[in-house]
Amino acid sequence: MTQETGWGGGSPYGGGPYGGPTGWGGWTPPPKPGVIPLAPLKLADILGGAFSTLGRYWKQLLGVGATAYGGTLVVVAVAALVAYSAAGDQLRRLLELSADEDPSSSDVVPVLIGLGTVWLIGMVMFLIATAVVYAAVPAVLQDAVLGRPTTFSAVWRRAWSRVPSLIGTVLLMGLIMVIPVVLVMVGFFALVIGAITLSDGGTVLWTLFGFLGALAVAPLSVWLWVKFSLAPSVAVIEGQGPVMSLRRSSHLVRGDWWRIFGIGLLASAMAAVASYVIQIPFTFLGMFSGVIGSAGLDEDPNPAAIALAMSGYMIIMALGQLVGQFIVTTFPQLVTGLLYIDRRMRTENLGPVLAEAAAVSPGHTPYGA
Repeated sequence: MTQETGWGGGSPYGGGPYGGPTGWGGWTPPPKPGVIPLAPLKLADILGGAFSTLGRYWKQLLGVGATAYGGTLVVVAVAALVAYSAAGDQLRRLLELSADEDPSSSDVVPVLIGLGTVWLIGMVMFLIATAVVYAAVPAVLQDAVLGRPTTFSAVWRRAWSRVPSLIGTVLLMGLIMVIPVVLVMVGFFALVIGAITLSDGGTVLWTLFGFLGALAVAPLSVWLWVKFSLAPSVAVIEGQGPVMSLRRSSHLVRGDWWRIFGIGLLASAMAAVASYVIQIPFTFLGMFSGVIGSAGLDEDPNPAAIALAMSGYMIIMALGQLVGQFIVTTFPQLVTGLLYIDRRMRTENLGPVLAEAAAVSPGHTPYGA
């Protein structure tokens, strides 16, 4: 693949720079077989391409997201039921304790083990689900940019095959934010302990250390996060491992950090606002369902009756959270995937290769490194 910057010069396919007849003034508009023009992208092209991909391939993306996060909810719910069946008696005894009674270790330990197990299973399943969605977005973009149809099963197979690499990539990227998050937690807990104990000595120092340390480290963490932000797309589209994906992302981001940072921040803000707006009707429906369900309760209902009466509220709120999580996870990753393709078109002259691939058999993959 030629390592040319931009779109200067003629195409090896003849005619204008994209292989077609030269237009008025010697300029040929770039082809657009899919959701974006095959040329260096403007902000409007990136956002428009992300919205177009959601509009054309929402069934595939929603199917993958619903399967991944829905499966996570089912697994966590089953784990919670198993934990409750194993430690339900101990939990009830703890809840029935009066203020002057001390809990028994034989009751506390099983409850803590159950809660810890459910939390661990939930974290692992959420990580796998996020990796699947992160992998599905570039898999869809590969066809969306070329204007090709795809199916849920095809996207799921491609995404699932890259999950191990995506998990490693996401974990390595997550390590970037560990230090500032830990420092913030140190400052927060020190502040809480100081407020409870009313002590002034070391608490103030630990609070300052935590918050000021986080402020000092945060710029470096943000810089590294943006530098490696294209790694998930690299891992899926180019089939690289976690470390090589981070290196490749660093190479592609070089010289365009501020633009990628600004567009990524805008996409995340748009997704957060959209998720909040979408969840508003679910919240009202859930409250309405909860009011109706609680109206039929007795004066002294048991926990099972309360859970049954509030089941509609919990289901509706879970659906709202699922849709919100889908938007927050998918849209920024679509924008990031298009930024990855844009950087390759700018630095590696990928546009003519994509234009040629759009006109040949669907089995041709023009994205290889």
